[in-house]
Amino acid sequence: SFSGRFMIDKPQATVVSGDFDSEESTNSLHLARLVPVYPLTENLNVKVVRRAIYNALETYSEQIPDLLPPYVIQKHKLMDKVSALRQIHFPDSQQSLEEARRRLVFEELFMIQLKLGLMRQQNKTASEGLPLNIKKDGLVDRFVKSLPFELTKGQNDAFNEILADLNSPEPMQRLLQGDVGSGKTVVACMTLLAAIENGYQGALMAPTEILAEQHYRNFVNWLTPLGLSVGLFVGKHGAKIRRELEQNLKNGQINLAIGTHALIQENVEFCNLGAVVIDEQHRFGVKQRSELRNKGLNPEMLTMTATPIPRTLALTVHGDLDITIIDELPKGRKPIKTALIGARDRKKAYDLIRKEVELGHQAYVVFPLIEESESLSAKAATQEAEKLQTSIFPDLSIGLVHGKLAPAEKDRIMDEFRAGKYHILVSTTVIEVGVDVPNATVMIIENAERFGLSQLHQLRGRVGRSDKQSYCVLITESNSQETKERLSVMTQTNNGFVIAERDLQLRGPGEFMGTRQSGLP
Repeated sequence: SFSGRFMIDKPQATVVSGDFDSEESTNSLHLARLVPVYPLTENLNVKVVRRAIYNALETYSEQIPDLLPPYVIQKHKLMDKVSALRQIHFPDSQQSLEEARRRLVFEELFMIQLKLGLMRQQNKTASEGLPLNIKKDGLVDRFVKSLPFELTKGQNDAFNEILADLNSPEPMQRLLQGDVGSGKTVVACMTLLAAIENGYQGALMAPTEILAEQHYRNFVNWLTPLGLSVGLFVGKHGAKIRRELEQNLKNGQINLAIGTHALIQENVEFCNLGAVVIDEQHRFGVKQRSELRNKGLNPEMLTMTATPIPRTLALTVHGDLDITIIDELPKGRKPIKTALIGARDRKKAYDLIRKEVELGHQAYVVFPLIEESESLSAKAATQEAEKLQTSIFPDLSIGLVHGKLAPAEKDRIMDEFRAGKYHILVSTTVIEVGVDVPNATVMIIENAERFGLSQLHQLRGRVGRSDKQSYCVLITESNSQETKERLSVMTQTNNGFVIAERDLQLRGPGEFMGTRQSGLP
């Protein structure tokens, strides 16, 4: 460091008295061994903490109960609990440290699964479901026949699993996991129609107003020809509209309510709620999900997520739910072509945008969140939008959305982009979930190395939503081989489950669902 020489950074010293090999010092907690390093507050010395923990273990470790049954410990060749606690603090070797950690991690995950398993068991035994039977030529049949496309095998299989739940006396608790664009919404619609044709109402809750409004548009197109009425419940409605909607929902004139958290407000009452669908379910708390459910008498419950999670992990996060996976895309959809380029080749990406715009299509340019600060990101995106407008695409119209805009403003710009007013939309990650503009065929993602793979996959899913060939270009300023290797996974596959597995191997589970899913062990 100083004049290019090596130096010791913050050395800690222990005074060794007499013979170094004497009995006294080899038994020392701080010398000639692997020592634990604890996070400290001011005026607290690491040696004091080590000594305190050592004394606690010596005095009380025999009183610590082992929560795992002996056959589980044997089957998985685990260390016993007391040894694990001793070895995690004062390991005899690197290997015993690893074994201790494995034992403690195993117990933590085991207890989460046990708790979820118990919840699932209680849900099944504590209440009875509403047996919903589908009639021949009823609403579900008529809806499927009215679609301009055939259902995929994946969609049919998923609905058959849901149907078995709906016919059983136990209440349905199912998670529908499908990759971006796999047609989960159609399956959700069939589920809600099953309740409506049995005389009940349905509810669909989404985390953002953009997503709720998009669902509303789709469902109005699908259900109005079947003679059904759909209501939209979002925070921005004025008091008069809200009162009218609440009145119609309460007296049963609205068959299906779609909305954001506005659906769980106290004054929103259903006449006869029979099925609930929750979209992007990891964005809601358990309490919010059950509040909606409690607005009916044991309604059937389907939750959906487009964040593909490796099955092993899904069981840990959603162990209280049965899991159904749709693993194929609708017919006619072309796989998105993905390329990884360095910052020097950015012109190629701009040429691609121009070519697609000339064909009448639209493009996204996405920037990462800068150090988790919305205002810095907004500023960076604003500067880039100005640069694109003045020096690169002076003849094209460019829109801009970022997290600092008021929700109404964000919605207005998204609606204008959807209507074709802008050729290019510059955005921060606010467009990650549920934005549906079939005419957009190019996505450029700047500083791609700042995103997790699953998040890149979610973003990429904003294009390729029609039968047109779509493209995604990842631009990285990093020269690290490791980064390039990680990002190249995106160019090799469009399968979200494969990407999630890779992401988990490469990054560990800390943040594999984007910034919002914290708290995973």
